[in-house]
Amino acid sequence: MKVSFDWLSEYVSLDQVSAEELAEKITRSGIEIDEVEHRNQGITGVVVGYVKSKEKHPDADKLNVCIVDAGQGEDLQIVCGAKNVDAGQKVPVAVVGAKLPGDFHIKKAKLRGVVSMGMICSAKELGMNDKLLPKELQEGILVLPEDAEIGTPITKLLALDDQVLDFDLTPNRSDCLSMHGAAYEVSAILGRDISLADPAKDLVEISDAAADHLSVKVDTPELCTHYAARYITGVKVGPSPLWIQNRLMAAGVRPINNIVDITNYVMLEYGQPLHAFDADKLENGNIEVRLARTGETLITLDDQERKLEPHMLLITDGVKPIALAGVMGGANSEVTDATVSIALESAKFDGGTVRKTSRQLGLRSEASLRFEKEVDPGAVIPAVNRAAALIQRYAGGTVHQGIVESASAKAENHIIKLSLDKINRYLGTELSLLEVKTIFGRLHFGCGDTEPGVLEVEVPTRRGDITIDVDLIEEVARLYGYDNIPTTPIEGPTTPGALTASQSLRRSLRRLLAHGGWQETISYSFVHPQSTALFNALTEGSHPVRLAMPMSEDRSVLRTSIIPQMLDTAVYNMNRKQDNLAIFEMGTVFYTEEQTLTRQPQEIQVLSLLLTGVRREKQWNIGAEKVDFFDIKGALETVFDYFGLSASIRYVADQPQSYHPGRSASVWLDVNGSSQRIGTVGQIHPELQQSYGLNDTYVAEIALQQLVEHANSHIQFRELARFPSVERDIALVVNKDVEAGELLRVIHAAGGELLQDARVFDVFTGSKLGEDKKSVAISLTYRHWEHTLTDEEINAAHSPVVTSLEQTFGAELRK
Repeated sequence: MKVSFDWLSEYVSLDQVSAEELAEKITRSGIEIDEVEHRNQGITGVVVGYVKSKEKHPDADKLNVCIVDAGQGEDLQIVCGAKNVDAGQKVPVAVVGAKLPGDFHIKKAKLRGVVSMGMICSAKELGMNDKLLPKELQEGILVLPEDAEIGTPITKLLALDDQVLDFDLTPNRSDCLSMHGAAYEVSAILGRDISLADPAKDLVEISDAAADHLSVKVDTPELCTHYAARYITGVKVGPSPLWIQNRLMAAGVRPINNIVDITNYVMLEYGQPLHAFDADKLENGNIEVRLARTGETLITLDDQERKLEPHMLLITDGVKPIALAGVMGGANSEVTDATVSIALESAKFDGGTVRKTSRQLGLRSEASLRFEKEVDPGAVIPAVNRAAALIQRYAGGTVHQGIVESASAKAENHIIKLSLDKINRYLGTELSLLEVKTIFGRLHFGCGDTEPGVLEVEVPTRRGDITIDVDLIEEVARLYGYDNIPTTPIEGPTTPGALTASQSLRRSLRRLLAHGGWQETISYSFVHPQSTALFNALTEGSHPVRLAMPMSEDRSVLRTSIIPQMLDTAVYNMNRKQDNLAIFEMGTVFYTEEQTLTRQPQEIQVLSLLLTGVRREKQWNIGAEKVDFFDIKGALETVFDYFGLSASIRYVADQPQSYHPGRSASVWLDVNGSSQRIGTVGQIHPELQQSYGLNDTYVAEIALQQLVEHANSHIQFRELARFPSVERDIALVVNKDVEAGELLRVIHAAGGELLQDARVFDVFTGSKLGEDKKSVAISLTYRHWEHTLTDEEINAAHSPVVTSLEQTFGAELRK
């Protein structure tokens, strides 16, 4: 909101307060002032002049020689190249010695041999934003009103000595989207009286009733709680007074004509948007407020045809739409130069409905901005009366008796009880009852005692942001002065900040993977419903959580797995020739056990990995090597080993949903005698892989909570071994369904303290072994930390291993 300092001074005395000082005070009281704009960009010596004559320059076709009376005692000869300069005009004249923006000094000059004693100026040369001028004044010199007095400083005539305060308002302070609201704020901050005129003071009505010419019907009272209209005849559409134009331009609004300018002026003054319809274009004077019907269209004032949706609020005449309520009027009821009768609208529309319409159609206006933030319901009638009085005065209109209206809710002040003890307890102050009453008096809030120490505060309708007692406490704090509130030292024990176990693990995990060459991705938590049917091993048997108000169908449910979005990321990269990917994401997945959600859904923190492409590019001496199942399994093993869990993890051949039936496994954590599945790993199903257009792609997803609970990241250091290890290799013939992991588990259990490591180095199948048999070769490493092992010690440790394998799996040693 741009607030004119001069305009503001009409309501509140600003004597001995500069615009900069006022901006500082307002900012310290809670409303930030972005800047103080000086409309005078460096003009001196520019006055109103009268062009007495104009003749062609003798040596230049595009130049004119003008004789101008600038109130200097003698006429000035000025050479001007503007196409629109003409005799009989009042124009801004920069006389010799004048200064223009950009430190441009006016001197006596000769142009093609003709002496020029000054310069006739355009709006741009005066430092004005010519885009805010009426269209006919945007090119060429600035033509001033005929009643402008010759010799008057142009800064005075065009109010260029004004300063404009740019209020950066938070959404709750919509009251300051008006000059009256800004005046109340400044009055409270400075502790000075405010003077607001009666809007209907100069209004004169004729006996002919407006209700005989207009009728108002509201079909949706919940979306339009108050609609009021006045009927005005005999108007003469033309330019508005210069003082209105000046104030509109200071606020960043372009003047159009006297009717439109007055509605905009009153909107800036009261914060209440108004709209003027050409009453003769309304069907029988009917005004009906209703929701749009499917298929309806409206050509708005910007000459664009708008397709309307059933949730959009319309103003109609019972036959056709004539305006989008609170957003923009229709071209079919526009006020034009031929208009003689108008229906003047003032209403309280629902802010949410206006916002939705405005956003969907891409139409943002000063009116919609105010309705979206909720206007003062108490300003509907005063604003329409003020506008009617101005139209009567500056457009020659005749105001008919009465207001035609429909109201479903009465604008009433809000009463809030507040105790002095609560104010001082919340603020840490020792304010007296008189001091608090004085502050509320400065705010123009009614205030009385209901009981000792308790105030009953009457909040006017213009302050819709104040609804409970703590809102009033905030008002007391900011007007008392945040700098005056005493600083209270912190008492009691303090706790140093630290990461939780979950935060620390995620941070370590992110660092581990990033250092290992993996790249992190971040995706939406909102997904398409179809994606929740994929990769739901961790949320199996549950239901996805649907959003009540989704932004679109593609973002209508909360994700149950991150893997589908990682596949989308892989497709996006492969479409851009990035075929080798190693990406990970840590995030939350959601699910509920209920068909209809009645309580908070469950959340699981997960780590998801995706691997595709080659592990090594083709070189001159080696071929390319594609990644496989064991690459992504190795990445998981690195993670589990980093957190001290490798001994507790086992992989079980499995076929989780959406995984390859022969290249996937479930990941189990065995701790404290219990076993639980914490994730899945493997290649995605060939059909799914083909539908995405991907190469062989491997994914994994692990629940992090179990890692947090059981991780052992404490590192124990010990010296390097000083004695050699001994390796024994065995080849076991076992049934094909025996897993190598089970063999290793039994070996570690039976090997005792001397067994340091066991790993599979060969698997062989063949007809010599039998159709249902396989040979698994395992290397075992034995070591003693204090001496070199003897054959007897090695045999004593190795024999139980072989015996356990024979007894458990029926294994036979190959010779």
